[in-house]
Amino acid sequence: MALHYPFPTYFILLLVTITRLIYTVGKTEQWKAPILTELDINNISHKLHDDPEIIQMASRDYGHIVHEFPLAVFRPSSIDDIATLIKSSYNSFAPFGIAARGQGHSTHGQAMARDGVVVDMANLRKQRNGVAISVSKDPLMGHYADVGGEQLWIDVLHTTLKHGLAPVSWTDYLYLTVGGTLSNAGISGQSFRYGPQISNVHEMDVITGKGEFVTCSSQKNLELFHAVLGGLGQFGVIARARIALEPAPKRVKWVRLLYSDFFAFTKDQERLISINGRKQKNALDFLEGMLLMNQGPINNWRSSFFPLSDHPRISSLITEHSILYCLEVAKYYDEQTEINVDKVGR
Repeated sequence: MALHYPFPTYFILLLVTITRLIYTVGKTEQWKAPILTELDINNISHKLHDDPEIIQMASRDYGHIVHEFPLAVFRPSSIDDIATLIKSSYNSFAPFGIAARGQGHSTHGQAMARDGVVVDMANLRKQRNGVAISVSKDPLMGHYADVGGEQLWIDVLHTTLKHGLAPVSWTDYLYLTVGGTLSNAGISGQSFRYGPQISNVHEMDVITGKGEFVTCSSQKNLELFHAVLGGLGQFGVIARARIALEPAPKRVKWVRLLYSDFFAFTKDQERLISINGRKQKNALDFLEGMLLMNQGPINNWRSSFFPLSDHPRISSLITEHSILYCLEVAKYYDEQTEINVDKVGR
């Protein structure tokens, strides 16, 4: 059925569209003066792009709450390019805002730069083609990986697994950049035991707001180190992170427990979370709680674990109780490990 709007509504929509178009075109011409004047000297101005599609892409993120239009998108081919861009803004008579964008999974505009420049970290990842991930061992800290901030966690996993290793702490979704999750926290079902990802970083190289390249850790440039970790990108761009590694599990037992009683659900969850010592052999390695509601398909990305043969029964339970509560737990073990998930919490 067609919707008929009164004339004033059409007029307002048309006016907003034209205003945005004029604003964008006008600004596109204006940014060339203050920005290009500085960047031409450094020979990186050709890496600035203002194509409408590129600008549109950089004006939104996963949250779809905030929309901020940059004047240009910068596609670096090296870390030095990013440092040069930031230094140019810092030294300019008309400084412009800069934001690093990885996969665009920020939720409230953190990867946007209104009337500024968005740095396309995905382009840097393409240029480096996987060479920014290396695995090493230190007598004191053990195994670690030096990883470019633009790299995806899924690629970090693939590289470390070749050495029988894996990062200590994860996010549930691995197609995110290292710099992106470390700028937030990096939380998953492992965090109750191993801490968020920002608790498992030994060292970082950061490009500061002055365009300076600074190495920081818990022993060196401590203030910058803790400001950048979880700092939402406001204190610098993560160029490299040294990530803690551990032996990758040989096997995993993965279980989902369904509850219709909320109090029983939370009681069990709190009990399992309380057993969280890294050296406690009866502690779980992964624990998350979730809701299953009578909305949308049961076989979504979170609940695809359930075999198809169980779907009718689960659907029936959801219909009966309106909401089911689910604990998703996992225990890592190998052939020599006697403990299994049935003994956890005893």
